[in-house]
Amino acid sequence: MTPEQAAANAKAGLATIIGAFAESPQTLRRARLLGLSGWAYHVSARAGALGEVRPETVAAVLAFIAPEAVTDGWEATVKTSAPGEVATWHQHELCTWGSEQLGGFPRLARLLELGGRVADAVDPAGLPLFAAWRAMPVPDPGAGARAAVLLHLLHEHRQGVHVIAVRAGGLTPIEAIIAGPDGETGAVAFGWQPPYPPAGPLVRRLMWAEAVANSLAGQAYAALDRAERVEFAGLLESLSHRLTR
Repeated sequence: MTPEQAAANAKAGLATIIGAFAESPQTLRRARLLGLSGWAYHVSARAGALGEVRPETVAAVLAFIAPEAVTDGWEATVKTSAPGEVATWHQHELCTWGSEQLGGFPRLARLLELGGRVADAVDPAGLPLFAAWRAMPVPDPGAGARAAVLLHLLHEHRQGVHVIAVRAGGLTPIEAIIAGPDGETGAVAFGWQPPYPPAGPLVRRLMWAEAVANSLAGQAYAALDRAERVEFAGLLESLSHRLTR
């Protein structure tokens, strides 16, 4: 397994694990307790690590969410809460979820060791959201909490290099969404309004962008040797199945 293959393999597992957290009842409950809509919470909880920035900056970093939708969510948050505080609460909830859902994973220590080496090897240049989250202190020293934060960080790493690769491939964010598996359904979910571009001419560019993203992400996975990359892939797969069974 090459570093590029390891990065490609990790993509789905990380998305599944972080998706399980995002859809958990306690995460949704936190949004209600803060007086935020689910959408405002999604935007500010993720981008709040950047601190007090303008919505245009948030839209540029999140990229795949329509700028108007980002602005709506960000401005709704700042009326009641500081985005940085929302991000801090989000990380607190992530730690709680990690302790409850990941703490019993049999090979958690090994997951932390291997994944930690990958995260430490990431060059944050061009990855502002990854850098912001990596700089945030982890409030809970427990293994499950630290694992949840680590996997969230690796997911942000993949999201960040995907933005770079898509732009390098000559695609706009909406074009990349339309060319992807979710197509117009995905565009609607991320707040983009029609008319949408035709997908056909864009698919080849997106395939190229995915290969570039794997190459960029793979630079960090080169911190593991071949056997360790295979092992880490197996750990992510086992944890994903544990959360979705």
